[in-house]
Amino acid sequence: MATFPPSPDTSNRLAREPSPYLRQHAHNPVDWFPWGEEALARAKAENKPILLSVGYSACHWCHVMAHESFESPDTARLMNEGFINIKVDREERPDLDQIYQGVVQLMGQGGGWPLTVFLTPDLKPFYGGTYFPPQDKYGRPGFPRLLMALRDAWENKQDEVQRQSAQFEEGLGELASYGLEAAPAVLTVADVVAMGQGMAKQVDAVNGGFGGAPKFPNPMNFALMLRAWRRGGGAALKDAVFLTLERMARGGIYDQLGGGFHRYSVDERWLVPHFEKMLYDNAQLLHLYAQAQQVEPRPLWRKVVEETVEYVRREMTDAGGGFYAAQDADSEGEEGKFFVWKPEEVRAALPEAQAELVLRHFGIKPGGNFEHGATVLEVVVPVDALAKERGGAEDVVASELAAARKTLFAAREQRVKPGRDDKQLSGWNGLMIRGLALASRVFDRPEWARWAADAADFVLEKAWDGTRLARSYQEGQARIDGFLEDYGNLASGLTALYQATFDVKYLEAADALVRRAVDLFWDAEKAAYLTAPRGQKDLVVATYGLFDNAFPSGASTLTEAQVELAALTGDKRHLELPERYVSRMHDGLVRNPMGYGYLGLAADALLEGAAAVTLAGSREDVAPLRSALDHAFIPTVSVGWKAMGQPVPALLKELFEGREPVKGKGAAYLCRGFVCELPVTEPDVLSQRLAALTGP
Repeated sequence: MATFPPSPDTSNRLAREPSPYLRQHAHNPVDWFPWGEEALARAKAENKPILLSVGYSACHWCHVMAHESFESPDTARLMNEGFINIKVDREERPDLDQIYQGVVQLMGQGGGWPLTVFLTPDLKPFYGGTYFPPQDKYGRPGFPRLLMALRDAWENKQDEVQRQSAQFEEGLGELASYGLEAAPAVLTVADVVAMGQGMAKQVDAVNGGFGGAPKFPNPMNFALMLRAWRRGGGAALKDAVFLTLERMARGGIYDQLGGGFHRYSVDERWLVPHFEKMLYDNAQLLHLYAQAQQVEPRPLWRKVVEETVEYVRREMTDAGGGFYAAQDADSEGEEGKFFVWKPEEVRAALPEAQAELVLRHFGIKPGGNFEHGATVLEVVVPVDALAKERGGAEDVVASELAAARKTLFAAREQRVKPGRDDKQLSGWNGLMIRGLALASRVFDRPEWARWAADAADFVLEKAWDGTRLARSYQEGQARIDGFLEDYGNLASGLTALYQATFDVKYLEAADALVRRAVDLFWDAEKAAYLTAPRGQKDLVVATYGLFDNAFPSGASTLTEAQVELAALTGDKRHLELPERYVSRMHDGLVRNPMGYGYLGLAADALLEGAAAVTLAGSREDVAPLRSALDHAFIPTVSVGWKAMGQPVPALLKELFEGREPVKGKGAAYLCRGFVCELPVTEPDVLSQRLAALTGP
């Protein structure tokens, strides 16, 4: 066993863990344990409370608390003497994070990371919070003082602690199943419209986004607003979405040189972000900007998507094809240092004329808009305004700016890059596969679909054995049984990938994942999905995948995948659980759409009755029809293709039955509720029929 506090060249147990977040704490003087049997048994054997610390590798405030407290020998001594200290990567164990975030919610605080919760040896919480400073500050107790008080309470007032933990356990049980007590009801088109309109009332009319600072992208909720607009909810819905997409794309939350989005902005106008970049944010935003292009093509949408795809390809893609989890906010110990600029740095990198153009375009001034006089890049003066100021043509100014941005990017590449979390999470890969698959269709970029297919092949080979999906792959090892979100997100991504490639193996894999997920996670009594596999033994309460937060609940993505599988295969059995689950969740959806945004997307598709268009004919013959489908905003309609002269896969036999070209022409068969219209052969006619699909 390691001796604590260690010398600088020694490490604790976390050095043996593959998680980059846990490894960040490998040289702390804290006697850290990873979550597991050793730690839990030690807590019981020594009758010590557990100090549970949950975070993730790209989390700025996790780094702050680590530097202030976990690297302090004095604070570490208090931790080691009084507690069994367990460090958890929330990206590896989202079920534990979900449960214990409930502690701070029950205490009337906002959740977040780092999460700091104190547990009895039998895993019942008795106190919690997020970040604690080293001294009393921000209205929070200093961490050393808190440690001494809680140790004293455990040793001298244990009955009181146990009573508190029993109350928390009861409260966590109620939180875990909150929303399942309502009576089932049938969701309608009017409900979807009302959900979107209700969300629109919370949109910042000046800056876009919901509410004030801090401001998060919330892509699934804006996607649901587009669905409500499509259902007849009014132009204000689309306008609110487009305002948000424009403001984000021109703001500091978007990396103006390298592409991709940071996690959120600390202000109300998207200027100063927390600089970490998460795979799941960029995956969902790719999908949303691609849908915006379907609604109304704009150069800005294309620019954002192309640059974000390139960012993912450059920084977040493993040689094996899978996608990494996150990129850190900090480099060289400072948040945002890699991304910000000072005027003298711009002038050193560029010719004078280009430098002045860039300084004006991005609003880079002495004193800056960020720490240490640096500037977070945002588009302050757009290209058209710059052209007017200089009396030149827009295309000339745009070309000069593009050349300058390229030079600045190359200069930035010489800086110390933020750290990268190289875990490849099955569920988050599924979200990126989904985003890339749609973007490849909308922007006519088949290579993007190939990259998505590389990722899918990687996950299916390394993490899925036909009965078990692993959550994480790292250093040649698949680890941790997959959670509901892994099955749901990956299945959803694979159904989207089939529609981009028409390779039936992805649809077959999605079908197998969905069926296995039902076996592992469906609670028939509650008519809801468990977050962790049934029978998980290290959870103080069972948790259900209900709410959609920064990333969707696995119940929502699984429901979406089931509806698409029903549409693409003609198997009505895939609709049985979606109909039951959406009915069960009706009350929560309608009353709190902000908390169920992605489930709203799945429910909206369910309203269409498993709608699908099947193309029949050679690739060349159906190409014009496929183009009409790819460029239309029809998010509730799935697309299949029956190639001529090839065997019909068993999974698609029912759907492809009777689907043939018409008089030698490629044909499109539109079906809703498993009833099909007469085939069409002209793209214009198909587009008209698709445009009419605004009601069930």
